[in-house]
Amino acid sequence: MADRDRDEFGIARSSRPRDALGRPLPHGSQGVARIPDDLDLPPADSLSYAQDLLDRGLAFNAHEVLEAAWKNAPDDERGMWQGLAQLAVGITHVQRGNTAGAAGVLARAADHLDDVDRPGRHGIDVEGLSRFARALIGDLERDIGIDAGRLRPRLTRTK
Repeated sequence: MADRDRDEFGIARSSRPRDALGRPLPHGSQGVARIPDDLDLPPADSLSYAQDLLDRGLAFNAHEVLEAAWKNAPDDERGMWQGLAQLAVGITHVQRGNTAGAAGVLARAADHLDDVDRPGRHGIDVEGLSRFARALIGDLERDIGIDAGRLRPRLTRTK
């Protein structure tokens, strides 16, 4: 069995670079910048950072930012952040062409977002994002093409 990369706590972590869709590349390859494992930003900064990544087509990286926010969120916000992280994972699966995986994760994302009190905290458009996820699922099930521009949802409500 091959030795695996491990962090300072002995947890398996790949140090291989990743492509724009989060897939591991061979050691020594040029990948996209990684999101630090210990990222801890205020909610507004997490949303701004994740939105910028989504807008650039880097949903996998946006997922990592949102996952960090989920892990650092107070208990009463964790479901909302989990739904956002899952939404970004679902978009990543769409980008990779994994429609079955995308539909499953997008459904879980929408379910989490549906459970969030309205209006969503931090200006998050939980209702719109849930509708976005369910519309993507419907189009995936009908084998309707989804262009890259459609995979850049607005995380917050416009003012």
